Amino acid sequence: MKNAEKELAEIKSMMERSTRFLSLSGLSGVLAGIYALLGVSLAYYWIYYPNPPYGFRTTFIDDAAVFAKLIALALIILMLSIGSAYFLSRKKSQRLSTNLWTPAGKRFLQALFIPVLVGGIFCLALVLRGYLIVVAPSTLIFYGLALVNASQFTHSDIKYLGYGELILGIISAFFPGYGLITWALGFGLLHVVYGSMMYYKYDR
Repeated sequence: MKNAEKELAEIKSMMERSTRFLSLSGLSGVLAGIYALLGVSLAYYWIYYPNPPYGFRTTFIDDAAVFAKLIALALIILMLSIGSAYFLSRKKSQRLSTNLWTPAGKRFLQALFIPVLVGGIFCLALVLRGYLIVVAPSTLIFYGLALVNASQFTHSDIKYLGYGELILGIISAFFPGYGLITWALGFGLLHVVYGSMMYYKYDR
C-alpha cells in the first residue's frame, strides 16, 4: 500500500513538472519588490518631495527632464526584475536538475507577457495622449490580469498576487491621486510578501 502511494505521488509530481513551470524563484519576487520600493522612493523625491506622496489636482509632472528620468527609472527596474527572475530561476532549475525552457515554461511566459505587452502599449498611448493620471491603475490592472492568466502554468499561488494587483488597480482608478502609493503597495510590498511566502514554501 505504501509503495502504491509512493508511486502515485511520483506520477503526480512528474505530471506536474511536465505541465507547470516550477522553476520560478520566490526570491526573485522579493528582489523585484525591493527594486520597486527603491524606485518609488526616488520617484517620490523627484515629483513630490517635500510634500506628501499624493498630488491629485495639486501636483503635475510638467518637467520634461523629470518625465524622462521616470521613464528611464521604470525601464531600469523592469530590466533588473526580469534579469533577477531569469538568473534565480535558472539556478533553481539547475538545483532541481530540470530544464528551464520546457513547453510549460514557454506557455507560462506567453500567458504572462502577452497581457503585459498589450498593457505596456496601452499605457504608452495614455502617456502620449497626456492621460498620466490613469497610468498607475492601468499598469496594476494589466499586470494583475497577466499573473492570473499565467497562474495556470505555474504555482497556483501566483493568482493571489494577481488578485491583489487587480484590487489595487481598481482602487487606484477611483483615487488616481494616490497612484504612487498604490504602485508602492502593488509592485513593491505585495511582491516582497508574495516572494517571501513562495520562497519558504517552495525554494528552501
